[in-house]
Amino acid sequence: MIERIHLRVFKEIEQQGSLTAAAKSLHLTQSALSHAIKKLEDQIGTPLWIKKGRSLQFTQAGQFLLSEANRLLPQLERIDQRLTQYASNEQGSIGIGMECHPCYQWLLRVVQPFLADWPGVDLDVKQQFKFGGMAALFNHDIDILVTPDPLIRRGIRFVPVFGYEQVLVVGSRHAYAKRPYIEPVDLIDQVLYTYPVETARLDIFSQFLVPAQCRPHKHKLIETTEIMLQLVLSGRGVASLPGWLVTEYRQTMPVVGVRLGKQGVFKQINLGIREDDLDNSQVQGFMRLAKQVA
Repeated sequence: MIERIHLRVFKEIEQQGSLTAAAKSLHLTQSALSHAIKKLEDQIGTPLWIKKGRSLQFTQAGQFLLSEANRLLPQLERIDQRLTQYASNEQGSIGIGMECHPCYQWLLRVVQPFLADWPGVDLDVKQQFKFGGMAALFNHDIDILVTPDPLIRRGIRFVPVFGYEQVLVVGSRHAYAKRPYIEPVDLIDQVLYTYPVETARLDIFSQFLVPAQCRPHKHKLIETTEIMLQLVLSGRGVASLPGWLVTEYRQTMPVVGVRLGKQGVFKQINLGIREDDLDNSQVQGFMRLAKQVA
């Protein structure tokens, strides 16, 4: 009943803004496009849109079809691409989703040997994770999810790659620089810089500040690690980063990592894959290299 052209019609109408423009984009006549949708409406027994002058208004059924089009078409396009690659003797591609902002530097060390080992495989990295990582994995938008916060779900397997300690980053001349550790109360008069992640998923809040019912004086979000560290070095605030990343930057910047609490805050980076891909040689090759680099 539902064909790909129906999904494409609704997506094009949303993107192009009119029936005429959608028909032109799909290389169809407006009459043929309308006829295809009218036939579908007759089959399902309900209208999908209502014409109001020159504009269209989707019905509830039409809105549902549009949402499904936006979800399904990328997956169908990915299937087309993969089959085309197999037909042309290419090995395909792997989509990697990053739910770990500072892991980009680590990923670069994995990518170079992987591309050397798999010359016919492309890598597509989605670093700005405003989409849900687990949803992207389930929907086949990505093949591997890099995350410090695995969610146990049926059909998904998480493999720990390496552990690390989350620390407070200060300049070498900061009052906290020589302390063995800090307490949550030490941050109530500080400006705290973090990556733009929901507060509930920030370890310095969930495992350190919130249990002690403390908050920093100000909390500011910074996209780039280098900018964050420059702000720290200028004395404008402190930051929270993985200890291994601080160790790297200490080679070129006078920054210090201070333990969060006497016991510290420890995490692990995990790679999430679909259980259906456990035998995928490309995915397994990437995971093997990831562990070696770690």
